[in-house]
Amino acid sequence: MSDMILKVPYKANRSIKKVGRGPGSGLGKTSGKGHKGQNARSGGGVRPGFEGGQLPLFRRIARRGFSNYPFKYSFAVVNVAELDAKFNDGDVVSWEALVEKRIIKASDVLVKILGDGDLTKKLTIELLDMSASAKEKIEKAGGTIIQEEIGS
Repeated sequence: MSDMILKVPYKANRSIKKVGRGPGSGLGKTSGKGHKGQNARSGGGVRPGFEGGQLPLFRRIARRGFSNYPFKYSFAVVNVAELDAKFNDGDVVSWEALVEKRIIKASDVLVKILGDGDLTKKLTIELLDMSASAKEKIEKAGGTIIQEEIGS
């Protein structure tokens, strides 16, 4: 343990910018503020959000009413035709299996199976939401549905 030496990361301790200390410092005379103008003055500059007199963004956006956006569900959509193409007869279709076969991304939390296309294989569907037409096609092909998550 004693042979370990702690080192400060490169450029972690930078010296402060010393302005107005003559031409040799690189920040003499105007102290890096250029010549004249609002930003060269003491106390100069504009407040955060100021857009040069244009109506600022925070005033252009409506703030009335209710938005359901933070509460919305977004499903990754999988059609039964995709299941028929990617899975073998008797396979279990779960969230993990869909991610493994790269039908959905791992970031897709909610998955919904829709009834577009035909299903010819017996599949066992686990823990996935589905439309009524998809459910009908799965059962018609001889597949089983173990559990449903968010019904619709």
